[in-house]
Amino acid sequence: MSKGEATRTKMIATTAALLQKQGYHATGLAQILAESGAPRGSLYFHFPGGKEELACAAIVASGDAWRQRLEEVVARTSDPGAAIEASCDALAAALVESDFALGCPVATVALEAAATSEPVRQTCAEHYATWRRVVAERLRTSGIPIARAEKLATFVLAAVEGALLLARVERDVTPLRTVGRMLRAMTARET
Repeated sequence: MSKGEATRTKMIATTAALLQKQGYHATGLAQILAESGAPRGSLYFHFPGGKEELACAAIVASGDAWRQRLEEVVARTSDPGAAIEASCDALAAALVESDFALGCPVATVALEAAATSEPVRQTCAEHYATWRRVVAERLRTSGIPIARAEKLATFVLAAVEGALLLARVERDVTPLRTVGRMLRAMTARET
């Protein structure tokens, strides 16, 4: 990796961590540069669109990393309900490990910046659409008809995101564990 690629990667990783922890509006370019150690000129060299472009790259990177971690969990079982419950358990463990500081890497940004930045909104929407497709495909391969699998995938994603929010705010993983169990039972009835 060249020095420029390393700088770009470090800025993206730093931005992703800051966005996940404190959101879009609380994350400033000066803080990103200071924490990443990147020179000021490299920001607009790598991201001519400024903060918005950098935030979109960070959302893509952190969303992909989260999806990969969850896909590893899901790959351990052929039962989609057990996979959903295991995913909720993994999310709960990650939340506890971060002392409830880090929830979904996209949700905080989606809630606060989607109304003011079309590129950020679109990046968040693409991220959620990818997750829905992954869940729907897994449900479909378990025998659930595609139209039903797509609806159920939307429900699963919305329930898990809501449980993450509740767990983070309440500093208690019970909502995630409850949603995981409920979705497992619901999926069992579908297959």
